[in-house]
Amino acid sequence: MPDQPFIDRLMADISRRLPADLGSLRSEVERNVRSVVGEAVSRLDLITREEFDIQQQVLLRTREKLEALEKQVAELEQQQP
Repeated sequence: MPDQPFIDRLMADISRRLPADLGSLRSEVERNVRSVVGEAVSRLDLITREEFDIQQQVLLRTREKLEALEKQVAELEQQQP
């Protein structure tokens, strides 16, 4: 289940909580809830885990470069009389 998208996990949880005696109304309720949840999630400013991981790597490289540049500046400042 961890690989299942968020909305699918949420819908599975909601479906489990719906009364079993809803009959044909059950599928309509599930469809409407999925639509509402999907619309709400699409309005959020979210990124994928892959995009997050990529940005995290970019930030790490940027920090490493910044530290190297700060070290260079400190060395240059020490060399000046």
